[in-house]
Amino acid sequence: MAHKQQLPDVIGNTPLLYLRQASELTGCDIYGKAEFMNPGGSVKDRTALGIIRAAEQAGELQPGGVIVEGTAGNTGIGLTLVANALGYECVIVMPQNASEEKVRQLEMLGAELLLVPAVPYSDAHHYIHTAERIAAGRAREESHGAIWARQFDNLANRQIHCDTTGREIWQQTGGKVDGFICAVGTGGTLAGVAQALREQNPAVKIGLADPMGSALYSHFQGTGLQAEGESIAEGIGVSFVPGNLEGLELDYACRIDDDDALPMIYDLLKNEGISVGGSAGINIAGAVAMARELGPGHTIVTILCDAGSRYQSKLFNPEYLWKRKLPYPHWIAN
Repeated sequence: MAHKQQLPDVIGNTPLLYLRQASELTGCDIYGKAEFMNPGGSVKDRTALGIIRAAEQAGELQPGGVIVEGTAGNTGIGLTLVANALGYECVIVMPQNASEEKVRQLEMLGAELLLVPAVPYSDAHHYIHTAERIAAGRAREESHGAIWARQFDNLANRQIHCDTTGREIWQQTGGKVDGFICAVGTGGTLAGVAQALREQNPAVKIGLADPMGSALYSHFQGTGLQAEGESIAEGIGVSFVPGNLEGLELDYACRIDDDDALPMIYDLLKNEGISVGGSAGINIAGAVAMARELGPGHTIVTILCDAGSRYQSKLFNPEYLWKRKLPYPHWIAN
């Protein structure tokens, strides 16, 4: 009798795709973990599953309970799908500048959605702080209890990436991985994968690709939390150090401009048939930078976080890009 798989069972075990152009550009083998092939369409499905399973094991989440989270969208989508599958309710707090595609998807999935102004983390009305307040209120009201998912500081996030993403990368490369690099939203993917790979081989180089507008590059350079410029990439880049990053030591860090990241997205789609969002563009540009740093002949892995269709109104909207003086390919302007 076949195993009766349900949605939580098919999260993870995503393919590792060879990125031909990035590899030819650098003389390295560059691979992207196809996280857009998760059921909820992003790497955040893993985070959602890890957080919910940890809350269940700790006895914090009872059947019929409520999960509250502040998110730029993908974690909300992952949490809502897993919650639907396991019998929980979801309350999602999102900044108003999140893509309309993500907003519509969360409404379709049945999340209770609250959109709040996009303000700095230091503002009490920031979506993360708002989620914390809502969770505290719901915990007092709900007969089955409520939890705040706390994806930035909840170490269940880091742990599931260590247990799944990192181990998958090691197996899929046959242990022949020299470097891993990605951007940080919560830090769970980078810190978890780093832990898993370094347990197998302490010599694996770990890198951060930081978008403009984020303060983590300067933090790891030892110059404090200083942000410069801005990026249209969603879900990555923060002005504080998430708990998931604590204790992580990096071998390499770079700051990536949208002008460098966006052509990576368009070239990958047009020439290799792989559709990814803005954060994956930052990641691929970061992998190319790391490859140039290490020199030819190395194997480097990054994360293809989600699909371009989730950002069609921004990444593939020539008017939006033109207004921001950002590059776009001729074929989307027709």
